[in-house]
Amino acid sequence: MISAAPVTAHLISAAAAPHDAIADALADRPLDAPTPCAEWDVRALVRHLLYWTPVLAATGRRAVPAPPAPDESAVVVGDGWPAALAASRVDLVAAWGDPDAWTGTISMGGPEELPASMIGGMVLGELVLHGWDLARSAGVEISWPDEVLDGALTAVGAMAEQGRGMGVFADAVPVPDDAPTLDRVVALSGRDPRWTA
Repeated sequence: MISAAPVTAHLISAAAAPHDAIADALADRPLDAPTPCAEWDVRALVRHLLYWTPVLAATGRRAVPAPPAPDESAVVVGDGWPAALAASRVDLVAAWGDPDAWTGTISMGGPEELPASMIGGMVLGELVLHGWDLARSAGVEISWPDEVLDGALTAVGAMAEQGRGMGVFADAVPVPDDAPTLDRVVALSGRDPRWTA
């Protein structure tokens, strides 16, 4: 079981802030361009985000998740994907930026209840990791406040072992002890901080 992350609702907005500019930078790039995620091109990563962002937003509101397609592979990535993703992300920030979303237990549509703070930590970690993925694919720099990166490091550390067991994360990439926090977050998830498009 993934351990619960501390309540970091106040970091969600700052974690999401760079995403719109990164998506705009990718809007004219080929959708088959590579990403740091093994076996995922930009289309697959965007499809993943378009599917799961509204699901996680609904989960934070304690609503029954209504995925935008029967499964992730059925999501259509059209020309307007940056705007569609931005709208979903606004909803995600509104849901998980509320400290109440981080309390008690929560369901993502299945029978098992999970600590809400664990799911919130996953949201924070995913915003940083996938923001970095998109930025690297676009060939642009991305940064977050230290507090966001510290929270993401805690969150990714809490879910890394189970993520590897589920095949979501690869083995951690070795980095120096004094590596920047963002590099440590990325490496902990199995991504290579030195990856470039």
